[in-house]
Amino acid sequence: MQSVATQRYWQKILTALLFVVALPAFAATPKELLAAGRVDDAIQILQDRIRHSANDAEANNLLCRAYFMLEDWDHAIDTCERAKTLDPHVSLYELWLGRAYGEKADRAGFFSAAGLVRKVRTSFERAVELDPKSWEARADLAEFYLDAPGIVGGGRDKAQAQANDVAQFNPAVGHWIAARIAAKNHDTASAEREYRAAITANQSLGRAWVDLAAFLFRNNRPDDMEQVLRSLESVPVEQHEALRDGASILLRAGRNFPLAVRLLRRYLSSPVEEAPAFKAHDMLGQLLEKQGDRQAAVAEFRAALSLAHTYTRAEEDLKRAER
Repeated sequence: MQSVATQRYWQKILTALLFVVALPAFAATPKELLAAGRVDDAIQILQDRIRHSANDAEANNLLCRAYFMLEDWDHAIDTCERAKTLDPHVSLYELWLGRAYGEKADRAGFFSAAGLVRKVRTSFERAVELDPKSWEARADLAEFYLDAPGIVGGGRDKAQAQANDVAQFNPAVGHWIAARIAAKNHDTASAEREYRAAITANQSLGRAWVDLAAFLFRNNRPDDMEQVLRSLESVPVEQHEALRDGASILLRAGRNFPLAVRLLRRYLSSPVEEAPAFKAHDMLGQLLEKQGDRQAAVAEFRAALSLAHTYTRAEEDLKRAER
């Protein structure tokens, strides 16, 4: 048995070690914090940075992206608008502004949404104009054209034009947009062929794997959907968020929770901004809870809240799991 003094000694050593391990985290840049999903820390640092330099366009854009993670669309729009105003020649700032307007439009009433949708189009088109080689901007603009009615500037012919343009420098994304167009046209054979062509063109294009899986599930082919996600599990992916999205499909489908857990654990080993780590921890907690491991689920819900203390979904999940 260790004496009380010995136990205290080792507790002090452990505390010191934990402090040393944590030191690099405090030196992390806001971009690194966002990539790690540490949204609370990122917001605090960025707000301080803007207080000292109100004309810092990059800081405002990063703060917009932090609020975007938290689904705080109004604050995201305000800070992205400031970033664009401070530096109107950066494609990335327009892209994130369009995304924030788009999310708010999805949740707005009919009349409010119409005005917001026009702002989405303006921002995405400007993002492409500023950087024609940005496949992310072209992909978002193509999706807008596919989803928006013609009265606010939508049109499948416009989406096809984006597919044609992006295919010249990123064939995989060109195939991916073509698949989305075919799916909108209810041409399931062509859609599946284009999704698979996107994967063949670039195995690491995670978005194509996940969208193919979702497409197969919507078309009542759950076994094929699982096969695609099992394949995704074993390939390197540039878009690491695809692993989180694949797990989400399995959770919604109520299928193969162990595979979903493996995808999420792999994702959390190297999270990215596009799929906030706190949301991935919460999803992992849901999966573990469904498999009967409530203690592990509680740990994941708490991990989510340690990164984003205002994340309501994790708060609700933790309360339920602790009952």
